[in-house]
Order: sequence, then C-alpha cells, then structure tokens
Amino acid sequence: MDDPRVLYAADRTVLAAERTYAAWVRTGLVALVAGVGAKTSLGSVLPEWAILFNATLLVLFSGFCFAVAVWRELRPGHDSPRRSDVWRLPRLLLVVVNGGLLLVSLGALMGVWFGRTGGT
Repeated sequence: MDDPRVLYAADRTVLAAERTYAAWVRTGLVALVAGVGAKTSLGSVLPEWAILFNATLLVLFSGFCFAVAVWRELRPGHDSPRRSDVWRLPRLLLVVVNGGLLLVSLGALMGVWFGRTGGT
C-alpha cells in the first residue's frame, strides 16, 4: 500500500499547477485591463505615440500570459503524479477558454490601435 504522504504530495502538486495557471490568467487579465485603461484615460497626460506604445505592450503581454498559462498547465516541467484524488481541469477546456481570451486580447489590440484615445 502507498504511503499516504506520497498521495497527499501528488494532490499538492496538482493544486500547485492549477494555482500557477490561475496566476498567469489573472496577470493576463490585469495587463489587458491596464492596456485598455491606458488607451482610454491617458489622452490628456501623454502624447499619442506613448499611449499607443504602452497600451500595445500591455495588451500583447496579456496575450502572452494567456498562452503561457495553458503551456505551463499542459507541460509543467516535471512528471505529473500518477495518482491523485484531485480532478484536473480538462485540457480542452483550458485551450478553449484561453483561446477565447487570446481573441479578446486581439480585439482589444485592434481597439487600442484604431479606437479613439480618451481624455479631454
């Protein structure tokens, strides 16, 4: 019979991978909001080129975070535990959700480039 400490360690490994996934998605969402917010609120503070540069960088970083989140979850860099009582998120769900977030980032990037800069 397996040592229960080994089984608990496997559960912690799975949960740690999901926390890492959540952290990447959270960081991507914050970068996306910051990029759109920079475009809409910095019109009277910075020149247009600086706003576009910073907003573009933040939105591109959000897309990077969404892609890395899936990559790190699917390829964690270590052997996945053979047995765990924790159910993993389905791979297809991760790809679909983060693919949708990438499309949102692309739409936000188009809005940053072609939308009206806010400010008075």
